[in-house]
Amino acid sequence: MAWELDGQSAAVEQALAGGTPQRAGWFRFYFEDRRWEWSDQVQRMHGYDPGTVTPTTELVVAHKHPDDRRHVAATINDMIERRQAFSTRHRIVDTRGNTREVVVVGDQLCDSSGDVIGTHGFYVDVTPRPSRKREENITAKVAEIAERRGAIDRTKGMLMLVYGVDEMAAFNLLKSLSQVRNMKLGVLAEQIAKDFSALGKEVIASRSRFDQRLLTAHLRASGSDE
Repeated sequence: MAWELDGQSAAVEQALAGGTPQRAGWFRFYFEDRRWEWSDQVQRMHGYDPGTVTPTTELVVAHKHPDDRRHVAATINDMIERRQAFSTRHRIVDTRGNTREVVVVGDQLCDSSGDVIGTHGFYVDVTPRPSRKREENITAKVAEIAERRGAIDRTKGMLMLVYGVDEMAAFNLLKSLSQVRNMKLGVLAEQIAKDFSALGKEVIASRSRFDQRLLTAHLRASGSDE
């Protein structure tokens, strides 16, 4: 069943997604020429106007918070050498000097022959919001429409548990995946919930396995999106 929104709920959905376009975005990295691609949202997240920056590994690392830089650089090197899925939570510093907390989840990027040629995934800005009242109002509205959301609301809670983020960031991630995969939000949420249950305690012990399933959930759910 399609998940439809009235005008009021649509406004709440926009607020849950951050209300601004830089709360989540995609990236790609190609192994052969060490080339990065950032979506408009990720460019804005780093403080750039879309189309004004060409990301490089040096630039990516330079934007990491000094206390997180060594760890993230090691994660990138490991990603290149092992060509495996990865996830990390760290801080970035934008061009204005503002610090943001981000969750980055990456999966293998394959060509038409199935060869791994790079990695792709999502940045999600999980920086705490300054206005608690706004969050409380959103939380109250979410509670009102929870029954209509069903699997969406449950999956949002699972993402909050796995990644240690608030409900806005979790919903933002789920919605971004839905848009990029061009799949109904409810169908995708149901598949992610099934994957979470299938992994059981392994979700906490080895989050990378859930990361991989999260980024490929659309493949297993595609048959039911009729």
